[in-house]
Amino acid sequence: MDRQNAILGVLTADAASMGLHWLYDQEHIGLIENTGDLLFRQPDAAHFKDRKGYFAHSGKLAGDLSHYGESARVMWQLLKAQPFDVRAYQLRFEAAFGACGTYQGYADRPTKALIARMITDGEDLIARSGMDDNQMPAFCVLGGLFAAGNDLTTIEAAAAVISVHDDVMVGIKAVTHCLELVVDGTALTEALNQSAVKADGELGQLLSEALQMKPRAPLPAATHFGMACYVHHALPVVWYLLNSAESFESVVRDNIRCGGDSCGRSMALGAIAGLAFGVPDSMTGQLGGATLPLRRPLLQLHQNALVNA
Repeated sequence: MDRQNAILGVLTADAASMGLHWLYDQEHIGLIENTGDLLFRQPDAAHFKDRKGYFAHSGKLAGDLSHYGESARVMWQLLKAQPFDVRAYQLRFEAAFGACGTYQGYADRPTKALIARMITDGEDLIARSGMDDNQMPAFCVLGGLFAAGNDLTTIEAAAAVISVHDDVMVGIKAVTHCLELVVDGTALTEALNQSAVKADGELGQLLSEALQMKPRAPLPAATHFGMACYVHHALPVVWYLLNSAESFESVVRDNIRCGGDSCGRSMALGAIAGLAFGVPDSMTGQLGGATLPLRRPLLQLHQNALVNA
């Protein structure tokens, strides 16, 4: 099984979701779907007018990445150049999201807090530089690191650059465990179940609950668990969607239909679905120009990781 599909899945799911990201009105999303496919929609402020949601991606074009996807790409670019190193990652993150950085667009609270800390602490910045935040941004590190063959210890260290919250770390373990099972040949539904059982505390209970719910009812499931950016909202929805998923494309579309933080959920959903199903060329072909040259560099990266292991 090709590990590169983990990062390819993350970036593709994120870009496909970006146009309707943070629109919390499921009924309105259904009406939008009546006018054309939900995948890779052009961001349009009119879709958000007088609706529950936040239009964060003004100026973006269909196929561009959200700030989540860009954060995942920053990690991928680092790993193309060298093995993971905390300080090197912090510097690349600051170069992307800091003052006069390469990324132009919305930045969430954890990103702003990390940049502020980088500016304040300078060379004294600690390795676990993230804030105590229980939202999804730290999951951006997962796809690239897993694609490159890194283990849980390294993935946890990278996540802690962005967040040190216990919920985040439990979630990182659950997603990584699921990816490891899938890449070893375990069926997706069984991988979801095993990783839910192994997950600690409340999150483990929520993941198991998601797997026991009536299948193929994504909107009620998302309403039940929550559509916001918190780990305890996002990951149970991801587990629910993946449990009855039939393809990468269909599960990404269902994720958009759920509304809310679809791009945040894509950091976990895209990695697992990409690995389990592969990522269709029909979708990667719609990615923005900066994200297009993915397959060959990532394949070479994975081969190098295996040689150097």
